[in-house]
Amino acid sequence: MKWEIVIGLETHAQLSTASKMFSGASTAFGAAPNTQASAVDIALPGVLPVANRGAVERAIRFGLAIGGEKVINRRSVFARKNYFYPDLPKGYQISQYELPIVKGGEIRILTKSGEKAIRLTRAHLEEDTGKSLHEAFRDSSGIDLNRAGVPLLEIVSEPDMRSAEEAVAYARALHFLVVEEIEICDGNMQEGSFRCDANVSVRRPGGPLGTRAEIKNLNSFRFLERAIEFDAKRQIEILEDGGKIVQETRLYDSDRDETRSMRTKEEAHDYRYFPDPDLPPLVVTEEWIERIKQSMPESLRAQRDKIVELGLSIQQANQLTGSRNTSTFALPLLVDAPPKERPILANWILGPLSAKLNEENLDIKDSKVKPDLLRALSKRVSDGTVSNSSAMVEILPAMWNGEGSPDEIIEKRGLKQLSDAGAIEKIVDQVLAANPKQVEDYRAGKEKAFNSLVGQAMKATQGKANPGQVNEILKRKLAG
Repeated sequence: MKWEIVIGLETHAQLSTASKMFSGASTAFGAAPNTQASAVDIALPGVLPVANRGAVERAIRFGLAIGGEKVINRRSVFARKNYFYPDLPKGYQISQYELPIVKGGEIRILTKSGEKAIRLTRAHLEEDTGKSLHEAFRDSSGIDLNRAGVPLLEIVSEPDMRSAEEAVAYARALHFLVVEEIEICDGNMQEGSFRCDANVSVRRPGGPLGTRAEIKNLNSFRFLERAIEFDAKRQIEILEDGGKIVQETRLYDSDRDETRSMRTKEEAHDYRYFPDPDLPPLVVTEEWIERIKQSMPESLRAQRDKIVELGLSIQQANQLTGSRNTSTFALPLLVDAPPKERPILANWILGPLSAKLNEENLDIKDSKVKPDLLRALSKRVSDGTVSNSSAMVEILPAMWNGEGSPDEIIEKRGLKQLSDAGAIEKIVDQVLAANPKQVEDYRAGKEKAFNSLVGQAMKATQGKANPGQVNEILKRKLAG
């Protein structure tokens, strides 16, 4: 019998507040060690924590996005999670346990067999711990408490994923949601703003869940995939050799591409949770939820559907709503344009404009060609002033380089398209007279000869003839 992999993910998303979860200290990344640790963060006697309203509001936004009002607990409780590590100055972490702020909901992912819903168990607010530093010290370790107290939303999934590929799809979808859709996290995995713990077990299909290993702090999608694949294989080999899986916490070593044991896995009772006596229950009112709901931007999924309704393909719509900034740039432009101009505009945004942005490492919000200039250029293609190829190859790059408006560039470079039917007809007659063999070949059924005749006509006009008119006149003449 084959083995089935069972995966659940616990994801820590750092919330995008300027100050910490229970203090006013800064959350900015990269400061010198221990320069952003307040009296609350280092647990000096007599200090009291105060919950960060902005962090709570971001948690509510998340709840609304993954399940609506029904998954948001109107009353949740902060608890003390007790354990003793050097980077935890209080000796406990303030978290939520029995009553989290969000319970339930789902994230939908695309798999090879179609769309799949990954259920969420909970999402709760907590503070981050400090960081142990080993590299800079020979015989000891240092402690940096700048991260201590940074606000986190821990998002826990049900064990609904059955492959490393599905786990990565879920992590990517969750990352897109918190970063682009609801903008509650910057998602920088290298800085630790978005990191995953993977709970991995194996079982015979249809059998009871196996003993799981938790792989901690995976900070890239590639490492997440590799760690799951390695550990699933490790567990299967142990079981097939007659051994037993030990419930433990493991680390992934990217240099060796393997997981290794860190410690035996704690259970909830090991942390001796109890309500934090310094923090009252967190009460979320209906008015508060409604106010946040009204302030949330339209979902990118809804904007994608609008773009499809405008006549563009689902592939184009997915690309144009791949980020909030891209959608903000593209959607109003497409809505304002006539139907025949929309595919042109979409191709420009996804083609030459995107290439320029990548070349200069710019976000689309910083584009040197603004939507109004793109719209002006599409009008000139639509009314036949210039060809689409001239617009893409010559005019758009000139606009990027600051050479002026489309009309100014067309005039300065002499790019106006020849659309005089009489003049084009004369040129076509000359081309047909000069190329009797190709005319004969076309009439004998050789389609390539037609393209050659079009090329000759375009060459005769130095590329300025309207290609559509050239095609139309040539076909009429050749059919006569």
